[in-house]
Amino acid sequence: MKLTIDRNALMRALSHVQAVVERRNTIPILSNILMVAEGDKLSLTATDLDIEATDAATAQVKKAGSVTAPAQTLFDVVRKLPEGSDVTLDLGEGRLSISSGRARFALPTLPAADFQTMAREAAPIKFEIKAAELRRLIDKTRFAISTEETRYYLNGIYLHHAKGAKGAVLRAVATDGHRLALAETEAPKGAEMLKGIIVPRKAVGEIRRLLDDAPETVAVEASDSKIVVRIGDAVLTSKLIDGSFPDYQRVIPKDNGRILTIDNKLFKEAVDRVATVSAERSRSLKLALAGGKLTITVTHSESGQGTEELEANYDSEAMEIGFNAKYLLDVASQIEAEDAYIALGDASSPALVTDTKDAGTQYVLMPLRV
Repeated sequence: MKLTIDRNALMRALSHVQAVVERRNTIPILSNILMVAEGDKLSLTATDLDIEATDAATAQVKKAGSVTAPAQTLFDVVRKLPEGSDVTLDLGEGRLSISSGRARFALPTLPAADFQTMAREAAPIKFEIKAAELRRLIDKTRFAISTEETRYYLNGIYLHHAKGAKGAVLRAVATDGHRLALAETEAPKGAEMLKGIIVPRKAVGEIRRLLDDAPETVAVEASDSKIVVRIGDAVLTSKLIDGSFPDYQRVIPKDNGRILTIDNKLFKEAVDRVATVSAERSRSLKLALAGGKLTITVTHSESGQGTEELEANYDSEAMEIGFNAKYLLDVASQIEAEDAYIALGDASSPALVTDTKDAGTQYVLMPLRV
């Protein structure tokens, strides 16, 4: 294998695939990237056997061939080469030679024939979605993905076709049992067969990274066990989480009648300040509502006490309710409108947060005892 390729094109393709590789790997070849040179392209593939990423870049191929090289070292070498330079890759005697200008590197290789790839299967569900909408669905929900491995079915985003207030929607939901994030967009043609899949946290992160360089639309394919996302020349294939996502509709409050409307920026800053003295583990704080005033309080036996008052639009009976400060801040960070709109029940009922600038999102927060 011998070829010359633009450093920037090679860097872009490498950045799209190398993050899939696990740093600590018991199977040596899975620490490598598969490189295949043929025609006028260099194709790159990386996998951890649960996720597989491929991409391609135009190259001047002088000798077709294939090999695998260490993903992290290859990425670091190319990253440090001058932008816009030409890079020559030459395979010989079990080494991959990399040269650019006066820089020379030689990396160890393993045979391409030993590289394992994920099995392909028919995907009955196929649709195209605007990159901006898929990016929004991910950004508005992924912060609520659970990291608790015992509840593995919550370790991803639940993507499904649903009936929304104004018709059919493609809906993304994530929850860790303490908070829930929901975002939806008009259902693209072909998505009506998507009854419900759970896309793993790592795949969600990789898809989101690819969307930064995405064209206007991206193609999505899904089966019972895999999802495939095609973004330009980049293709990401991931196994799905094999489990049942809980009936999230049951925890979304339908009749919370105590409405708090408050300047979201001021609220977020006040919560952040007062939470400075909260216990690191629970991060609990208390919201006291009375008339047109909100009082945020944290009391901790070791760290001390913090209080801040804010003007608020609230005309229901006085109440106190506790929340995890970090969860409040996470939700407040998603609100695009000037004011946060929080519908409350009682001190033991979940709160519903909505965004008047994005009607397709909802956030649910479970209260804490304080």
